[in-house]
Amino acid sequence: MKLFFTDCYCAEDASPIYEQLFAKLDTNKDGKVDVSELKAGLAAMGVKTTKEAAQGLDFNEFSKYLKDHEKKLLLTFKSLDKNQDGRIDLTEIQQSLSDLGLEITKDTAEKILQSIDVDGTMTVDWNEWKEHFLFNPATNLQEIIRYWKHDSVLDIGDSLAIPDEFTEEEKTSGLWWKQLSAGGMAGAVSRTGTAPLDRMKVFMQVHASKSNKISLVGGFKQMLKEGGVMSLWRGNGVNVLKIAPETAIKFMAYEQYKKLLSSEPGKIKTHERFMAGSLAGATAQTAIYPMEVMKTRLTLRKTGQYSGMFDCAKKILKKEGVKAFYKGYIPNILGIIPYAGIDLAVYESLKNVWLSHYAKDTANPGVLVLLGCGTISSTCGQLASYPLALIRTRMQAQASVEGSEQLPMSQMVKKIVEKEGFFGLYRGILPNFMKVIPAVSISYVVYEYMRSGLGIQK
Repeated sequence: MKLFFTDCYCAEDASPIYEQLFAKLDTNKDGKVDVSELKAGLAAMGVKTTKEAAQGLDFNEFSKYLKDHEKKLLLTFKSLDKNQDGRIDLTEIQQSLSDLGLEITKDTAEKILQSIDVDGTMTVDWNEWKEHFLFNPATNLQEIIRYWKHDSVLDIGDSLAIPDEFTEEEKTSGLWWKQLSAGGMAGAVSRTGTAPLDRMKVFMQVHASKSNKISLVGGFKQMLKEGGVMSLWRGNGVNVLKIAPETAIKFMAYEQYKKLLSSEPGKIKTHERFMAGSLAGATAQTAIYPMEVMKTRLTLRKTGQYSGMFDCAKKILKKEGVKAFYKGYIPNILGIIPYAGIDLAVYESLKNVWLSHYAKDTANPGVLVLLGCGTISSTCGQLASYPLALIRTRMQAQASVEGSEQLPMSQMVKKIVEKEGFFGLYRGILPNFMKVIPAVSISYVVYEYMRSGLGIQK
């Protein structure tokens, strides 16, 4: 027997539920929920308090809050209930997520459904949906999905990830630029915080060899001796400056490629998303690549070699010509495919493992799980593309290193493998891995503060 719901809302029917929730929050039983009780109760349920909760709430005010919240949940329920039979089933979950660009397996859809389904019918009626999400911050389908969307907000200093994806509602409301701004600021702070490790990575990529072994401690001592503490941040200015144009170009190109590659209007499958993301990344990298070359040159510069970014560009142009600004371009573009592909595949696999084995009461994995999945997938992507990144950096730096041969990509790979073995292609990977966790942590914290400051609700 199916349980149907109506469009009209009856306060009397929900009153016992509201009373039960109110009593749970009202720990001192004074008939009023004060600030401390509200914060403690909602925090225990995983909900952040809003500005409206600055004062205590009586039962009527509390009921009004729940009624407003419930209306949003009803709209979400209706959008999922494609055949309007009063229940959400497995195919409707898959179809709705697919409409928003998130392809999931049948097993994953079952796990999401089971986390909400109380009576074990493998369908979710309005009451089950309402009771599950009544105190959940996710008030619409897009917010629920965002828990599991692979967000490129986790900035680890490399710009090869699949771009952010936004819903039509976010685009029309202008929310997308706030999201991108928050992500850009998070990336800037994250890169600045991990700049010394990034400079060490580049230094080891270019200068380390079997005959010239550079340890982490020895490398930092050498840098400090040559240029002082501030020399550890050389090249960081350009690295931060290129975030904005690259993000903007990548986002705009991604939207266009999605339209061209999508087999169904308004929908995009996982492989289409990967192709569109890779092409968007290649487009953005092509446009800002001269800044990548300058970043490498400024990172490796000796004291007094360049006075700044413009001086660096002027000297490169005068001595080496325009072609110098695209040295290492081919291995850089080739590196996008393994990085983005493996990053996306590993993230999807880890997500499905969590949903299959650990999702019990909710499909929301929580911050730590998402950060863990993002960190591991990004690290795997870097591991796969690192040899190409090393070749790119060496080609970018060739003219600035005394006695260095001007070799094409294939010959450089051959020379490194012959002289240093296969692991010579992984010089500098230790500081690169060391910066992943602090970079992810810093970018996430700053991103959350920026979202709050820009008025983006979580």
